[in-house]
Amino acid sequence: MIDRGRHNVLGVRVNAVDHDAAVEAVLTAARHERPLAVSALAVHGLMTGALDRTHRHRLNELDLLLPDGQPVRWALNRLYRTALPERVYGPQLMLDICRRAAEDGLPIYLFGNQQVVLRDLTTNLQARFPKLEIAGAQPSRFRALAAGERDALADDIRASGARILFVGLGCPRQEVFVYEMRRWLSLPMLAVGAAFNFHAGQVAQAPPRLQRWGLEWAFRLAAEPRRLWRRYLFLNPLYLTLLACQASGVYTINPNDTRQPSQETCYG
Repeated sequence: MIDRGRHNVLGVRVNAVDHDAAVEAVLTAARHERPLAVSALAVHGLMTGALDRTHRHRLNELDLLLPDGQPVRWALNRLYRTALPERVYGPQLMLDICRRAAEDGLPIYLFGNQQVVLRDLTTNLQARFPKLEIAGAQPSRFRALAAGERDALADDIRASGARILFVGLGCPRQEVFVYEMRRWLSLPMLAVGAAFNFHAGQVAQAPPRLQRWGLEWAFRLAAEPRRLWRRYLFLNPLYLTLLACQASGVYTINPNDTRQPSQETCYG
């Protein structure tokens, strides 16, 4: 297992960990009923923090920011010589944690996306891991939660007996959710984004070769051009430009230059 600490990538402190270390951190927190706020960050997720001081504060307050995207892993290796051999891919992380949770008798809870996605996701996970206990599942409301709704959701998760919470709200809403809810729940919470759609069979994953080459974004752009073109055609070149500035010492975003959220906004 590899854990080489947190490092500044465009103002966001990303953990230089490998897949096995991430899995063990989550399972250890689950066994001891300890809070652990986790997000698997690709370029889009990282850039939300680089460009927004308030969201940068949220990200840097989370416990584990995993290098989900190959370009994020490459940045850690280039800037800090972390020698990470692989990225920590959120969808695969979710499957491996579910497998271990089934073996260890740790119930999980699913929150986010639409009811039809949760239905298919639940069916597929239980078919893959027959011993996995899914203690509960709630779809997204696709808006900010009122305080009473947030409290009711937290009560439901606690009452379910779940020891691990998977959150699939999309970036950056899922990171906002995990940031806010970490104060209310004593269990690991993982923002895993598109993993819900992938494992529900609603969206196809990029071929392994494209994933290894860091071209998963191109596959997703071709599949959903209207929804994703702004994200990839604007953010990807900007990411490379800012990364070149940091690598050359021309300009580095200070991870301490943040703004604490002025009010609680828990999306759900």
